[in-house]
Amino acid sequence: MITDRGNQGGALKWQDATQAEREELKLLGILDDAGAVQPRVAGETLAANRVARTAIEARDVLNEAYAYAKPSSFARGLRVGLGTVDLLLISGTASIDEDGNTVHVGDFRAQCWRTYRNITRLLASEGAIWHDIVRTSCYLRDIERDYGDFNEVRTAFFGWLALDPLPASTGIQARLCREDLLVEIEAMAVVPAGR
Repeated sequence: MITDRGNQGGALKWQDATQAEREELKLLGILDDAGAVQPRVAGETLAANRVARTAIEARDVLNEAYAYAKPSSFARGLRVGLGTVDLLLISGTASIDEDGNTVHVGDFRAQCWRTYRNITRLLASEGAIWHDIVRTSCYLRDIERDYGDFNEVRTAFFGWLALDPLPASTGIQARLCREDLLVEIEAMAVVPAGR
């Protein structure tokens, strides 16, 4: 097994890697021909002449995925600078609390509302609101059973916000990362640069 907590400073452990994994690690430049871990390239060197990006967080309502007991390697969202506008990419977000626990187990509608609250706080942390959202992808564990409730909650929320036009959206049946999560939403927003 190979683990690395990325910018959290965890050590790369490759001792349990299969031969095929070790070959891939060599081809990626992580291991040298003798099997030793190579030093990482400094982030500043890699970032030269790249589009500016920063992590989006809202720790008052949900923790970072790398802080889970079994860490998951993704950011809650990224802000990407594109000249006069910034793109906010909100990762798949679910009914998770500030300690990384699933909230409202078994209650689909309550999970939807918590998911919307978490996304709202992620947006707010960047000075954005739902009116800046241009696209959502909505993942439902059981789309046949839950789509009616999902669409009702979404319609009520977007109506309360008076969104016009509505964001582009896709509904997808998917197995989510935890058995007790029933809905997960990712979102994309566009805001003026630096707002």
